[in-house]
Amino acid sequence: MDINELREKIDGIDSELTKLFCDRMEVCGDIAKYKTENKLPVFDSERERKLLGKVYDASPEELAPYTRVLFTTLMDLSKSYQNKKLFCETELVKKIRKAVENTDKLFPSRARVACQGVEGAYSQKACDKMFSIPDIMYVNTFENVFQAVSSGLCQYGIVPLENSTAGSVNQTYDLLTKYDFYIVRSLKMQINHVLLTKKGVDFSKVKEIYSHEQAIGQCSAFLRSLKGVKVTVCPNTAVAAKMVATSDRDDVAAISSGDCAEQYGLEINKTKIQNTDSNFTKFICISKKLEIYPGANHTSVVFSTAHKPGALYNVMARLASLNINVVKLESRPIQGKDFEFMFYFDLDASVYSKEFEQLMFELENQVDGFKYFGSYMEIV
Repeated sequence: MDINELREKIDGIDSELTKLFCDRMEVCGDIAKYKTENKLPVFDSERERKLLGKVYDASPEELAPYTRVLFTTLMDLSKSYQNKKLFCETELVKKIRKAVENTDKLFPSRARVACQGVEGAYSQKACDKMFSIPDIMYVNTFENVFQAVSSGLCQYGIVPLENSTAGSVNQTYDLLTKYDFYIVRSLKMQINHVLLTKKGVDFSKVKEIYSHEQAIGQCSAFLRSLKGVKVTVCPNTAVAAKMVATSDRDDVAAISSGDCAEQYGLEINKTKIQNTDSNFTKFICISKKLEIYPGANHTSVVFSTAHKPGALYNVMARLASLNINVVKLESRPIQGKDFEFMFYFDLDASVYSKEFEQLMFELENQVDGFKYFGSYMEIV
């Protein structure tokens, strides 16, 4: 047979498969009804294990692994369809709906906001972009930001979450898990690092450079080109600029923002020292209260999966069946457990859709350690 005849044969098989798949899903709907009437769970591990073993044994040795994947996906789609039939309003779904209804239609222009660092920090610049008239309270560490919001000293907090060059700010992910907070807005901001020195200082005289570890990572190529220059990590890029300004030494410099030059009376000695011009940091605005403002199309969640092959794949298949796009997937080790991980997902999903509500229902009831971090709009 030539290629056209083979494709025609495939098309015929696909037509049969489609009909059989629809027939199977219809029976799954009847099973969902039966389970509802008899108060039975959707997931039956013994039934799934026996079915997978049966189809594996019935397949040729070469195709057995593929058959297993096919039927694992089929069963996952069946469970998702049954969940759709069984869907009920969980406490989380009710909470999300209430937040959508009760949150103000406009993001606040004025609020008390906690930022890490000092005046001129990138967090402060992000805060100014999110709020028209923020009342900023500066704190020393990222955890102090969370503590300020937790104690009620501030309504919101601004922290960096990830950078396009240096990657994720792992401490922020860990703090999101530790504190019961929500993300209410995010900002993608371009970061342009400069080298600041005291006025009139020759660059060749610089012996030590201060900056935050993220900025150091983002300027790694520039720093590798230097000989005999010490790099010192400090809490914040603006703090680094302030350290140079108040130092008795003339051979120190800071990797910071250009705004800090005027702020602390310094001179821009080198510009665009980051590894790439496409250097962006995502900042998030956190709140103790769940607030979902109009236009929320990003959702962040975290959960763990069973430590076995295909566990994460099954979750991804469920997302695909609901036509929900994964914007980011990040894994972090679970503290106190060896080689076990939590998975952080950023999802491109409208909080107003039925598919979103079904996903929240399914994740809340079928994965371990599930936590909803909020639904929000990302601005640039």
